[in-house]
This record gives sequence, structure tokens and C-alpha cells, in this order.
Amino acid sequence: MSLKRMPIRWKITILSFGIVAFTVLIGGIIIIGNTIESKEESLGEHALVTGRTIANLPALKEGLTESEGWKKINPVVERIRTINSSDYIVVLNMNRIRYSHPVEEKLGTLSSGKDEGPAFGEHSYTSKAEGVMGVAVRGFVPVMNEDHEQIGVVIVGNLLPSLQEILLGMKSEILLVLLLTGLFGITGSWLLARHLKEQTFHLEPHEVVQLLVERTATFQAMNEGIVAIDNEGKITIMNDKAKKILGIKGDQRKQRIEQVMPDIRLGDVLSSGQGVYNEELRLGSTLVMSTRVPIRVEEETIGAVVIFQDRTDVTRLAEELTGVKAFVDALRVQNHEHLNKLHTIAGLIQLDQKDKALNFVFETSEKQERLSNFLVKNLKDYSLSGLLLSKVSRGKELGIEVVVDSQSEMHRYPPLLDQHDFVLILGNLIENAFHAFEEMERDEKWIDVSISQDEHSCAISVEDNGKGISSEQQAAIFEKGFTTKGQKGSGIGLYLVNNIVDKGLGEIEVFSQNGEGTSILITFPMTLEEDSYEQATGY
Repeated sequence: MSLKRMPIRWKITILSFGIVAFTVLIGGIIIIGNTIESKEESLGEHALVTGRTIANLPALKEGLTESEGWKKINPVVERIRTINSSDYIVVLNMNRIRYSHPVEEKLGTLSSGKDEGPAFGEHSYTSKAEGVMGVAVRGFVPVMNEDHEQIGVVIVGNLLPSLQEILLGMKSEILLVLLLTGLFGITGSWLLARHLKEQTFHLEPHEVVQLLVERTATFQAMNEGIVAIDNEGKITIMNDKAKKILGIKGDQRKQRIEQVMPDIRLGDVLSSGQGVYNEELRLGSTLVMSTRVPIRVEEETIGAVVIFQDRTDVTRLAEELTGVKAFVDALRVQNHEHLNKLHTIAGLIQLDQKDKALNFVFETSEKQERLSNFLVKNLKDYSLSGLLLSKVSRGKELGIEVVVDSQSEMHRYPPLLDQHDFVLILGNLIENAFHAFEEMERDEKWIDVSISQDEHSCAISVEDNGKGISSEQQAAIFEKGFTTKGQKGSGIGLYLVNNIVDKGLGEIEVFSQNGEGTSILITFPMTLEEDSYEQATGY
């Protein structure tokens, strides 16, 4: 079996055991080095102690003053060498003549050692030197007479054990360490491999790589922005579409989500474990429709992901769809209205009331043209003008008089809002007013619409004399999913209106009484303070 095809469990086991073996080897080298160093220090101290013992012998001091004193000194020193387990002891007089030596032939000869000099200057020290017998640690001790004058030097040598001797001396400890490290190394490696296998869902490395490549390609191909974070709030995924929507460049992975997207509120999803679906958010200067959900593995929240789309694209698509529906409704209403008018004109002509028929035509066309000109002139936006014209026509079909206040005007939108927001607000409020007249008998049914604006504020007012809203319902009308229309309602309209009011830092007031009608007033500021703008945009 090749290494590439070997299961990951065996690969990890072999790798882990190799690491353990290498670690033991390095540790062994360090321990042996420390053992040798400790042995050198011990032998050096032993040599100095033995040297001082010999240097203080009266027989030694007496013999060093005699011409052939080695005959008296050497037997005494050799006995002490044997007792103290020293490898050799050499005694020199001040002329460097040997008065003691393990080899008798060298007694009385001159010593030529290179490291003996400081000893003749009354210094005690140790040194390491290599000789015929091997590497030895030598201790040098000066010999002083009764008058504190130096009369000689004692040299005690202890041979260092070889590496083989040291290993043989530690063989029991080495075998025990190898046994324990092998046992725990193999066991730990196997447990680590099993744990990693479970963490990777029993996938082999090439399968993990393939899955990562496929996932990355899938995320990059999606037309929605995708951002995922781990349980520490750090970004793990951000596809190219998300960067394009947010105007971000470079790799943002491992950055905290609050630093890159301060308004996304993914941390709330992470802490609560609850998803938030189809919510409109402002990310910097961009409006998006977002869905935020936690990422769970085996009932544990390990992160969160947000999927969002530029609201401009979504709104444009929704506006196109709802615009087609509005035009269809408007054409149907106008067709019905024109048929009624044609019947009226035909009846007047048949009754030979040509003048009245002509006046009716002029009056009808003039009234419609006057309303159109007023809306186009005062609102400066064809979307709002078209919406109000269609609602006026829709009201005529339902027997409800929709009146646009003659003082209404709007020349620019409040900060943070656009035409799509106002179309959504007015469309929902007027449709809710139409619904207020269902199953209600009343001689006069009317809806008053007013839009006013000055340099400080912009106000939208929609008032009707419908059935009204109870106090219990008023507390819940802006909640998502709440509706009084039964299966016909979605519970989304006023929820979206309230979101737009929050986005524009506006205020909404509801005045209603059962059986008398409802008035809703929405006010937006036309200028924003710096703190308010920062609160709304995060910048």
C-alpha cells in the first residue's frame, strides 16, 4: 500500500509515533549530556578533596624536602589512591620532579604538563585533559609547609567513563523510558488519529480537499452575498458577491465580523441561536435583504451565516412585478369607469341632451387632467404620482372617495430613504384603508392622503372613516405576521412600513376609534445630526 492511499488513521499514528521517538531521542541526548557534565563536576570535586587530603600529610611535606623523598612518599600516596578510587595521583616538587606516580619508572623524572603552571602559583583548580589512559578530570592542589611556603603540587586524576559505559550504567532507566514512551506514544497516537477521524466526519484528506474546492466554487457562483463566522465571531467565509455588495477588497478571513460589517448583528444570532429571516438591513450605505441563521453541528452552535442580496435589485424586481399588477388593476378600473361614462354619454345623446353630454365629457377629462397635473407638479416623482392616480381610480371602483390634499408637495426624499420606500409606505397605508371599509355600510366613504415637506421634516398622513382599529390590535399591528384580513392578509405590510420608519429615523403615530376611522401620521427628519447618522449607518 502506497503512503498516498494509506488511511489517515495509520498516517497520523505513524507520524505521531515518529514525533514521539524523535522527541525521546532529543531528550535522551540532552539527558546524557547533562549526565556527562554532572559526572565531570563530581570527579573534579572528588579530585580536589583527595588532593587536599594528600597535601596536608606530614610525611608528604617531609619527603618533598629530601633528595629521594619519593621512596617514602609514593607508597603512602598509592594507598590513598586505592582507598579513594582515583585513577592516578602525581606529586611534584617545586622543580617539577615527580615524587609520586603510578608508574615507578617515572619517579624522580621531570614533568612537562601544560596545565600545571597555575598550581605552582598556589592555585587550586581542575582541568580536563586527554592522555594515554583516556580523558581525565584532574585536580591541582598546592602543598604548603609550616611557614606557609609552597613546596610542591598534588595532581589527582580521575578518568571519565566512555559513552558506552554511561549507557550501560543507565540501561535499566533507558529500557523503562523506551517501554513507557512506546506504550503511551502508540496509544496516544491511535487515540489522536481516531479523534481527528471523527472530527473530519470519517473523510480522507483527498475527500476533504475535494469537498472544500466544491464548496468554495459553489459559494463563489451564487448571486447572493454569503458571510459565515465561527463561534468566536471571526469570518471564515466571504464570497466575491458579498465583497462586491459591500465594496470590500482583499481577504477578510480571520477578521472579527464587527470590524468588517458592524451592522450585520451576526453575534446576536450566535448568542441566541435563533435565525432571523428576510429582514432589511443597512450595511454602511447599502440596503440589503438578509437572512441570518446559526450553524449547528450535533445540536451545538459552532457559528452563524448571513445570506443577503442588494435591496436595490430586489426592490427593482418587486417594483416591476407589483407595477405590472398595479397597471393591470388600473386598466381594469379605467375600462370599467370609461364604460360607465360611455353609457352616460350615450344615454344623454339618446335623450337629445347634446349640450349636457358635451359638458359631461369636458368636466370628466378636465378633472382627471387637473389631478394628474397637480400630482406631477407637486410630487416631482412619477412613481408616487402613478401610485396615487391608480389608488384614486381604485377608490372610485370601490365607492370610496380618495382625496389627495391640495397642499401636498414633496420635492426631495428624506435622508436614508428613496422612492421605493415611499411607494411601499403609501401603497400599504391606502390598501389598509380600503380594507377598513369591507363589510361596512356607510353613505360616505373617504380616504384623505396628505404629503407635506419643509426644510426640517417630511410628513405622510393617511386618514379614513372606516371601521377603525381596536386598542388591543393597535399594540400589535406592526408585528410581523399580524393581520386582520384573515387568509387574504400576509401580516407583512405594516411590518415593512415600520422597518422603513426605523431606517429613516422617523416616528409613526396611530389615532383610531372603533366605528369612526383611523389616522396614521408618519414623520421623517429632513436633516440628520452626526450622531444620528452614525447610529443609522454605523459610519
